Amino acid sequence: MQTKDGDVVSYAQRVLGQVRKVVVGKDQVLLWVLAAILAKGHILLEDIPGVGKTTLALAFSRTLGLSYNRVQFTPDVLPSDVTGYSVLNQATGAMTYQAGAVLCNLFLADELNRATSRTQSALLEAMEEGQVTVDGVSHPLPKPFTVIATQNPTGAAGTQLLPDSQLDRFTIRLSLGYPSPKDEMAMIMSRQGRNPLEDVNPLMTPQDLTALQEDVARTYVAGEVVGYIVDLVNATRSSEDIARGASPRAALSVTAMARAVARLRGRDYVIPEDVREVFSLTVAHRLLLSARAEGSQKSAQQVLREILSAVPAPRLR
Repeated sequence: MQTKDGDVVSYAQRVLGQVRKVVVGKDQVLLWVLAAILAKGHILLEDIPGVGKTTLALAFSRTLGLSYNRVQFTPDVLPSDVTGYSVLNQATGAMTYQAGAVLCNLFLADELNRATSRTQSALLEAMEEGQVTVDGVSHPLPKPFTVIATQNPTGAAGTQLLPDSQLDRFTIRLSLGYPSPKDEMAMIMSRQGRNPLEDVNPLMTPQDLTALQEDVARTYVAGEVVGYIVDLVNATRSSEDIARGASPRAALSVTAMARAVARLRGRDYVIPEDVREVFSLTVAHRLLLSARAEGSQKSAQQVLREILSAVPAPRLR
């Protein structure tokens, strides 16, 4: 499926229109989730229970025509529940692979930070390489593949921090937050006697989404814009407020997200404003703040805003 800039915008508007049937009043968050999916990225939703994170994932899977699996992570979930396992075939005497929950197009890792570190790490290979390895045999995941993981705020009962290597594999971290009273009323009214998810219609196939992702990946990024991204990322590594800056993977994620946002804005090229829009969303969760920043009660978002103000953006000809 070859698409033009207007086609991407048209598809996006239709997809978001379907998802808005069940997720009310969170238009900007939905746009960023769609951008991350188009960028072949993974999404971390950090929020309290009950604000619609699972509903959001279900709505996107239905609208995009994606196969969907969900695991509710608890301390007793095993890595094999995620990746699969081998069992002895009595008829042939050979070991047969039984697929795990992660073998789907959209995998919802619900409350990921309630699982043990060993189970959390079972997702690392899938998120980075698009495969899982069981008993020395690698099994490719379906394409496209996206993880939407949710985590309860740090300090909630039964939670533990996600390891840095896990956080670095999430393209963006978002929060839905509470709905406004008006939106909460609309949500309640829409559920009288029916489930609004039943009204969500598939608009494409996995193959269509893969073609869109490939088109987005070809979005032009000028050398000056690449230099701007590198300057911003390097600024996180030299800031006195940051003990550990953004990784090269973060620079790639910023570029991919900027490409997706550019296409959603109807352009086939990235401008500095696209980079500025996605920079904090893509980088904040990867940083370790210094004692100085924590003593000043600065958040990662505040530090990144200061970096965005200090690093000059290029003027494109």
